[in-house]
Amino acid sequence: MQISCIVVDDEPMALQLIEGYVLKTPFLVLKKKCDSAIEALSFMENEPVDLVFLDIQMPDLTGIGLSKLIPKSTRVIFTTAFSEYALEGYKVEALDYLLKPFDYAEFLSAATKAKEWFSLIKAKKQMPTISEKKFLFVKSDYKQLKINLDDVLYFEGLKDYIKIWLKNQPRPVLTLMSLKSLQEVLPPDKFMRIHRSFIVALEAVDVIERSQIIIREQRITVSENYKPDFLAYISKNSLD
Repeated sequence: MQISCIVVDDEPMALQLIEGYVLKTPFLVLKKKCDSAIEALSFMENEPVDLVFLDIQMPDLTGIGLSKLIPKSTRVIFTTAFSEYALEGYKVEALDYLLKPFDYAEFLSAATKAKEWFSLIKAKKQMPTISEKKFLFVKSDYKQLKINLDDVLYFEGLKDYIKIWLKNQPRPVLTLMSLKSLQEVLPPDKFMRIHRSFIVALEAVDVIERSQIIIREQRITVSENYKPDFLAYISKNSLD
């Protein structure tokens, strides 16, 4: 994984040292070195970067000030000779804080922390959204059963257990789980809790009659606590 970065410091020797550290780090790509926060801000307006190695005490615009102006997607590692700025650095959610003078090992440790952070963000973006979830594995009869969500009619809670009623199966799958924990992993655009003891597959609803829904001749009452969300769903999908 490659991380684009810039180095910002008004001290020429510090700027040169950090530039050298960046160039010897395989996963860092140096886009620019700047001797002022204003120059860095101007550069990033036209060319966003992932990471900024940023001195704090600079004239006109401080590093803290610059960190508040750049996008949240651009992360900061502060580099400064003044330890009293550490708290301010963490207040603006800096990834790390390097106290001058620091050696390459310390620099690499901070840069690696940034790499791990960006890798985590990338992994999260590549994960399927909850509405794309197609199946669940549940424990039943000492086995892990794959439940295709498209086959589910409704879930029925029984104390510490759940009955999973499926299409084309006369008997439910019984698993040890709470409806609350199940609800947290179900796609909210496909399933809705309508009662303390029931979560239904919205596409499986055949008839709505007063305060009840009918799924394959099974009547399930929509309780008062869950009625507002259910009525909003009906209104959104009604031709009236």
